Amino acid sequence: MSRTRANEFVLTIACPDRPGIVYAVSSFLVQHSGNIVDSAQFDDRLDDRFFMRVHFETLDAKVTLEQLREGFEDVAQSFQMTWQLHDAFARFRTLILVSSFGHCLNDLLFRWRTGALNIEIPGIVSNHTDFADLAATYRVPFHHIPVTPDTKGAAEARLVGLIEDLDIHLVVLARYMQILSDDLCKRLEGRAINIHHSFLPSFKGARPYHQAYDRGVKQIGATAHYVTGDLDEGPVIEQDVIRVDHRYGPDELVTAGRDVESQVLSRAVKWHAEQRVLLNGHRTVVFR
Repeated sequence: MSRTRANEFVLTIACPDRPGIVYAVSSFLVQHSGNIVDSAQFDDRLDDRFFMRVHFETLDAKVTLEQLREGFEDVAQSFQMTWQLHDAFARFRTLILVSSFGHCLNDLLFRWRTGALNIEIPGIVSNHTDFADLAATYRVPFHHIPVTPDTKGAAEARLVGLIEDLDIHLVVLARYMQILSDDLCKRLEGRAINIHHSFLPSFKGARPYHQAYDRGVKQIGATAHYVTGDLDEGPVIEQDVIRVDHRYGPDELVTAGRDVESQVLSRAVKWHAEQRVLLNGHRTVVFR
């Protein structure tokens, strides 16, 4: 029987660790004509938690996603699983938020257009108009939602409305320099990703790269993490650093920092959209 992308799926699970989990999952797949394409698992012995990601295909094209989800429910309940089962190639509808720095936005748009990210981008939101022309170049709707202290509540209400109207799966803060409310952070738990320079908390506030220059740092980096109500302290998805030296002035540090920020954020978005990131309390399990 010919195989197509239409009958490939990804199953992710997290549950208390106990014997028989892998056997139960494998047995379920066999019973539903499943063939494992890729599998990864992790046993967190400190917290006694088990995590697993299985990419599989069904050799019987008549087996549907709905049938698989319904059939797996009994397995999930017997092991107290938190689980998700999705079409392996379903694109995550992603809303990108940006302010006045466009390097991460530009990188995500390029990777999306070239097929490197398993996402759709139905809209871009900004509290400025700087990147309206860039959005138009990619034919992505651009939504200008200005934010002031007096209009912050109304602006966030508009943002929430867009998330609902566009059926958004993932929100990416691509250098969006506004703090989301606790209520919105809770609503987006596990599906909003932020990027920041890894100088935090050492170099808080304005002009972090200039602060880093003044301190003579020898490496700079970036961190991509899930958004929570605790500013810049959500579960970390990806981090990276590059080495610098005394020859780097403030402007060169900014340029180098933008490069690493773009790369780190794109990897985090890619892994999330491929269902490779599982939450483990305040940490993450990332099956690369």
